[in-house]
Amino acid sequence: MKVLVTGGAGFIASHIVDQLIENGHHVHILDNLSTGKSSNINPKASFYQVDLLDDQLSKVFAAIQPEIVIHHAAQIDVQTSLKQPLLDAKINILGTIAILEQCRNHGVRKLIYASSAAVYGTPEYLGVDERHPLKPLSFYGISKHTPEHYIEAFSSLFGLDYTILRYANVYGIRQDPKGEGGVVSIFVDKLLQKQQPLIFGDGDQTRDFIYVKDIVRANMAALTHGSRGIYNISWNVQTTVVELLQLMCELCNTPYSPKYEPPRAGDILHSRLDNTAAKQHLGWAPAYTLRQGLQETCDYYRTVYTI
Repeated sequence: MKVLVTGGAGFIASHIVDQLIENGHHVHILDNLSTGKSSNINPKASFYQVDLLDDQLSKVFAAIQPEIVIHHAAQIDVQTSLKQPLLDAKINILGTIAILEQCRNHGVRKLIYASSAAVYGTPEYLGVDERHPLKPLSFYGISKHTPEHYIEAFSSLFGLDYTILRYANVYGIRQDPKGEGGVVSIFVDKLLQKQQPLIFGDGDQTRDFIYVKDIVRANMAALTHGSRGIYNISWNVQTTVVELLQLMCELCNTPYSPKYEPPRAGDILHSRLDNTAAKQHLGWAPAYTLRQGLQETCDYYRTVYTI
């Protein structure tokens, strides 16, 4: 199949590109490289350095005529969304609408959309399932949820098939500890440079960590399954930030000595996503434990820092 991956030079989507190519698909990457890295671009894919809101977007779709679009291009940092809500909305909401317009105009069969656990806000219960109320706490959560409505409307009005994947906290190889980095990449960056990692709050807050290779497998499943569905992609296990750092210190062979700072605005206290629907309808289940995923991640960063 001809597949267009937006944000394909970024952390998650570059892994998706690699797997698509390995599986024999014809892959095209759209990325403006504002946060993506040219080093992440698979040379076997066609690459277009184009912004989501660029007039050239229609020409890219016309040239490719993709059958499936996997949409990962986004502003993904909660704190950036709080500081620059207009930028956040422009990229995540208007950018997704621009992609949807091109999907309609060029006969794209299916859109796979990378959404987020942030759409749920503060959980009213744990294992949050897809029926949980949607009350995002941050502008980022709002800007990831709003496109879901547009996707559903484009589907009902114009027949576009879709699968929406709501990711838990994704970590793994290629995640950049700077800028939009997640807690795992930030911690490993500090640990391998013999610096003191920072914990916001008391560290008892929990997250549901999912390894990037499991995210890739979910996207592969969504190519042919999960029509017009919304699915949590998670490990379905809570881990405190303290437990996470302790395990990472063990794997990186560094002492546990964090520095504590006050909690940040927009951060929820606890998170665990129920992944039952993804197991039932996508035929997917996570394959990596946290220890396995962190071991691969730490090994990767050791090569980056030549330690």
